[in-house]
Amino acid sequence: MRIALAGTMLAAMMVCGSFAHAADVTAGKAKAEMCIACHGEGGISQIENMPSLAGQHDQFIQWQLVFFRAGTRKNEQMQPVVEQLNNEDIRNLGAYFATLTPARAKADENPDLSRKGAQAAAGRRCASCHTDNYAGGKAVPRVAGQREDYLVKALRDYKSGVRSGGGMAAMASVAFSLSEEEIEALAHYLAHL
Repeated sequence: MRIALAGTMLAAMMVCGSFAHAADVTAGKAKAEMCIACHGEGGISQIENMPSLAGQHDQFIQWQLVFFRAGTRKNEQMQPVVEQLNNEDIRNLGAYFATLTPARAKADENPDLSRKGAQAAAGRRCASCHTDNYAGGKAVPRVAGQREDYLVKALRDYKSGVRSGGGMAAMASVAFSLSEEEIEALAHYLAHL
């Protein structure tokens, strides 16, 4: 297990590290054609429980792709895709998705639920990793404006231990204590930022 994790970390450092050569956004856009079916045109998902990738941080995208490719993060739809990616592809995809404009948040039709979500976020200190505006940074994802259904799914997966990969220990610790009502409120709040 330690050897596998060390190998994953080494691969991630090679992809994301400072000694890697510069990414090619144009090549990333071309490679992202295979991502559109699930993650949407311009990286904005239209499919339930599928995350939008537009505006996610370069390093975050790269780490997640490395985790999928190494098998430390599992997803049936992603596995055949990432098996085709080399390190250069991963760098280019990260750079490309980072250049895209994130989805605009929809009007909040339930501000009371958002207030409860804001309280849950403050109580769990979500901003300490995801930043005050929940735009994330480096290897921490942007959660502001993300699909609400996806956020609910991700929080439930962290809570149950189904999801692994980057940030797992911190997110599992936070999500474990969330009630179902708090998960729904938190997801609603973040999706409408």
